[in-house]
Amino acid sequence: MILIRDILRVLEAWAPLSRQENYDNAGLITGDAAWPVKGIMVCLDSTEAVLDEALEKGCNLVIAHHPIVFGGLKKITGRNYVERTVIKAIRNNIAIYAIHTNLDNVQSGVNAEICRRLGLENTRILAPKKDLLYKLSVFVPLNDTEKVAEALFSAGAGRIGNYDSASFRSAGTGTFRPLDGSNPHIGKNGVREEVAENQLEVLLDTDTLHSAVQAMLQAHPYEEPAYDIIPLHNAHKEVGSGMSGELPQPVPAADFPAYVKEKMGLSMLKYTATAGTHIRRVAVCGGSGIFLLPKALQSGADAFITSDVKYHEFFDAEERLMLLDIGHYESEQYTIDLILRKLQSQFQGIPAMATGIRTNPVQYL
Repeated sequence: MILIRDILRVLEAWAPLSRQENYDNAGLITGDAAWPVKGIMVCLDSTEAVLDEALEKGCNLVIAHHPIVFGGLKKITGRNYVERTVIKAIRNNIAIYAIHTNLDNVQSGVNAEICRRLGLENTRILAPKKDLLYKLSVFVPLNDTEKVAEALFSAGAGRIGNYDSASFRSAGTGTFRPLDGSNPHIGKNGVREEVAENQLEVLLDTDTLHSAVQAMLQAHPYEEPAYDIIPLHNAHKEVGSGMSGELPQPVPAADFPAYVKEKMGLSMLKYTATAGTHIRRVAVCGGSGIFLLPKALQSGADAFITSDVKYHEFFDAEERLMLLDIGHYESEQYTIDLILRKLQSQFQGIPAMATGIRTNPVQYL
């Protein structure tokens, strides 16, 4: 039997809740993680109509990109679509889960899917986040260094980009004197000892910090290991907003809007002129991403694709790149396929399906 918490464990290993922006409300919004999963419906927006569809198809877990509850709810009386949806979910034992900016901010998330659809190569996070990394430095007897290092690596420490098991070791001499009440691994009470030790250093992030420290303490032979945890200001290149990449071949600027329209399955888009003659480097941000325009310009992008651009914000591109607004729903529509692929790769035997309802509130003529 697969429980909702089993599904959430996979999703949150992929897009940890700690990666969401501080204004967001990703996570389980209604329901109980201990419920058995009968079926899963994936959508962008968990509207009343989507819940009706889930009921009809026997799904008791709705996974949405956008949280149906974004701000606080002080009353739930059914006066608007948010309250009505929450009431319907609770009344019918439907769990609603949102995987929002945490999925935007990971390397294999929403923006990676847009890049894949556009055929971009050599992709990287456009605006990597800072203050998510730490250095753990611990002093270990020479003969125990490998054991402690393996414990740290197994807990997720020592990952740098496409490399793991990364560490630095420097030899030195440690001194200590066991006092009354101690149970030393080396030495005798009241006698100062000198021990050949390695200073073992590894990189880790906010999500692995606690488990790595616990693994280190468990593997360390000393009763009282000496270690430091040092916050780093370095950018975490695997976490952040937006993404950029390169087209395999340059596309004439005049042809690029049509290229985007075809690759993203659009009925329309808005774009600006550019002084460039060809488009090669492209920056993207699913949803409302105009805040990343300065980063796109700094990256040397020839084009920046996002949505929800206001009239005067189009001027900010200053023809230094082509700015394209493809629509909020349109920029994130393939997130449904992205989530489904993750679920289907991890779980067999549970019906998981995309909603058949186009929840885009914007209509085009």
